Amino acid sequence: MLGGISIWQLLIVLGIIILIFGTKKLRNVGTDLGGAVKGFKKAMHEEEKEGDKKDADQPQAKVSHEDTGNTYDVQAEEKRAAADRDEERK
Repeated sequence: MLGGISIWQLLIVLGIIILIFGTKKLRNVGTDLGGAVKGFKKAMHEEEKEGDKKDADQPQAKVSHEDTGNTYDVQAEEKRAAADRDEERK
């Protein structure tokens, strides 16, 4: 269970934390953490709505295959032949 940590060990650690910080501070930390998570979820939800609005305003892209594109006609040569020719030029 959880890498060898038993429920009793977790309860002991929880008891020590309560003794150190007290229940009031832990409650405040929990409230703050819950508020932060709620704010994060709200911000993510609002961002999704804005993203949907932006997508709805812009037209969808059209794809056509009418463009012929560029065609290159080349001749392959061995490197040695090209190097020999370069030496002859010099």
